[in-house]
Amino acid sequence: MPARKDTAGQGIAWMEVSVLDRSTRCGLMMALLTATTFAQPVDERPAKDGDWGFRPAHQSAVHRTPPAFSWRPQKDASSYELQIARDEGFEDLAYQSKDIAFNVHCPNEALAPGSWHWRFRVRHGDDISEWSRARSFVVPEDAVSFPLPARESLLARVPGSHPRLFVRPEQQELLRSVKDDSTDYRALIEHCEKLLSDPPDSEEPPKYPEGTVYKSEEWRAIWWGNRRYTIEVLENASKLAFAYWLEGDERFGRAAKDLLMAAAAWDPKGATGYRYNDEAGMPYAYHFSRTYTFLHDFLSEEERTACQKVMRIRGREMYAHLHPRHLWQPYSSHSNRAWHFLGEVGIAFHGEIPEAEDWVWFALNVFANVYPVWSDADGGWHEGMAYWQSYLSRFTWWADVMKAAVGLDAYRLPFFANCGDFALYLVPPGSTGGGFGDLAQRTDAERLRPFMTTLAQQAGNAYWRWYVEQAGGPKSVGGFIGFLRSASADVAPKAPADLPTSKLFEGTGVAVLNSTILDGRDNIGIRFKSSPFGTQSHGYDSNNSFLVTAFGKRLLIRSGQRDVYGSDHHTKWMWQTKSTNSIAIGGHGQRAHSAAAVGRIGDFVTTETIDYVRGEAAASYAKDVERFDRGILFVKPDLIVVHDRIHSKAPQKMQWFLHALAPFEIDGQTTLLRLDDVACRIEHLAPKVGLSQVDRCDPPPRERVTLTQFHLTAETEEKASSQTFVTVIRVWRRNGAEDPEAVAGTPPASMLEEVDGGYVLRATSGERRVTVLLRRDGEALITGAGLETHGEIAVRVSGGGEAEATLVR
Repeated sequence: MPARKDTAGQGIAWMEVSVLDRSTRCGLMMALLTATTFAQPVDERPAKDGDWGFRPAHQSAVHRTPPAFSWRPQKDASSYELQIARDEGFEDLAYQSKDIAFNVHCPNEALAPGSWHWRFRVRHGDDISEWSRARSFVVPEDAVSFPLPARESLLARVPGSHPRLFVRPEQQELLRSVKDDSTDYRALIEHCEKLLSDPPDSEEPPKYPEGTVYKSEEWRAIWWGNRRYTIEVLENASKLAFAYWLEGDERFGRAAKDLLMAAAAWDPKGATGYRYNDEAGMPYAYHFSRTYTFLHDFLSEEERTACQKVMRIRGREMYAHLHPRHLWQPYSSHSNRAWHFLGEVGIAFHGEIPEAEDWVWFALNVFANVYPVWSDADGGWHEGMAYWQSYLSRFTWWADVMKAAVGLDAYRLPFFANCGDFALYLVPPGSTGGGFGDLAQRTDAERLRPFMTTLAQQAGNAYWRWYVEQAGGPKSVGGFIGFLRSASADVAPKAPADLPTSKLFEGTGVAVLNSTILDGRDNIGIRFKSSPFGTQSHGYDSNNSFLVTAFGKRLLIRSGQRDVYGSDHHTKWMWQTKSTNSIAIGGHGQRAHSAAAVGRIGDFVTTETIDYVRGEAAASYAKDVERFDRGILFVKPDLIVVHDRIHSKAPQKMQWFLHALAPFEIDGQTTLLRLDDVACRIEHLAPKVGLSQVDRCDPPPRERVTLTQFHLTAETEEKASSQTFVTVIRVWRRNGAEDPEAVAGTPPASMLEEVDGGYVLRATSGERRVTVLLRRDGEALITGAGLETHGEIAVRVSGGGEAEATLVR
């Protein structure tokens, strides 16, 4: 009989016992079973929605070396083992690690460029599993080296004395030598002087009264009010504590201690408890820890013990919520702040709370293996610009803490080397509107200035530094963090005139098409979404939706305004396809707020004259939709063609949506939109549709929100299982006078002609003639007007004294 494998993978001779009597056979079998633990299979079920997945994915290319490894957590696992080899048989073994605590691992040494294979197995006490299947990946030549040192090595870098957050004890003298030249520091001391005479109230904030309705206005006032209250108490305490540490002024020390010890007396599982109200519990955790570490030597042993006791309770609660779930299911928005706040607690109380080392090591593993979850190396952010700024601004605290405490530089990673491009392209200086995602509609360069100042400085990016200059110049975050960052070297600004005007953020399925990124007041821009993240979390906008900005204004928008997260308006309007510039089929939109509602960017190209993007979003609908491809052609600077191809299993009427801040002026198949000095004409060339509009959301936001928006529906007149939409949008600056070609009622400036398998579109852009060949159905070669394509589109732009430009996709 063939040899079997023992738990170490060694062959065991298997005796032939068929000739022996039954009792002898049974005795031998029992002896072998007692002496041998047979390998169990590994659970390798594919990742489902919300899972991080097996990484590196099979046959993938990675952006860093070593890559972060991740596998499905195994039931009752006590530890894991990872192997990496050049060959699939793992004869040429290059790396092996045993006793891995988590289902993720980042090796402590880089891998050379080339092809690699990896596998893992799991230990259950004394038992050990079979090896997982081998997965291959490629390390390219330009991969960034970023190993994670071993646990003992990293934790040994944490200072033994205090402070430990943002600074090290040995930096005190250097900081004292430069503090008097810092405007941030002078402002901090002035603020602390005022706090001495007018300290914040530090009574414990209230819990929700019995009968408070979840998400009600009364609930919201306490929920958010307690967050603000907690920050007011403990952020001021941390500022006073830092001033004490650097100045040696005991007045600041006593004031900081009064606030710290008052907060230490609050019920750790009460109104500011992490699970009770994480919006209060999270700032409590990091501001308390910062205050403690700066004030440590001013506290008595009894006071330190009280602080350690309360933060042990709070830290345990955070860790129990995050570990191990967050390592495999990391798509919880709030948890993506909480993990590094727990890391701050762990560093501040390292060696003083027994579990603190585990909290630090967990946070470092989240950073190295499972962050950022909402993006890719390209620098985009699924949850949108507002959450990109909010969450990453907070992450920069952890970046500062890591660099000071354990010597890891987050800005060397590909994402952080690219993420400032998200603002550069999505919100060029002079424009308003941050694209998709919750709360992004009011974003502008001025709001982004402090964060972009930090990114430009820490990453050393000249283009981002130029962005800061255009927004008004560097802007500090203030406080002791602003003071500490001001000691970093600055970078000279460089205008992005040599960069493409448009960019694809592939990891989040967002394409940003611009006529210019040098000045938003001169730009016409299109933002397009078809995301592999779906419509989950704060990036709930439907796939294949688009937005148009013009000359610094939001022109074609995603509608609604969040009143309370999860309110009727938020869930039944803003999460629904009807609120976006996308399409409903048979009255049904895409799956709302769902990771399963996935889209994909199937094509993207940018040139000096022509941009094109195509998204695929059939999987975003719950049923009956076999195809929804939307292509957007942008002939710079002013002509937009939207080309939709839809197949459903049954004949349906289809609803094509647009939204704006001004009323649509409807005339037949043409719509005119005028917003201040900006206008656009929308020509619905195919198919024939009925146009209607309303001026209210259904349901509307709560009464405290004032909202004036207009919602256009273009519905097909006939039911069909296949439909091709061709829509032309032309944008211009009115300059106080009407464009005679665009007044409602005049003949359309664009012409659409049917050819076999498609359409020929003729339009103008300024003095140029634009000819576009668009596919309607089939896959055969289509021809017309001197153009041909086997794909979706062919474009020719000519005239106007410019060289002819063409594009075939």
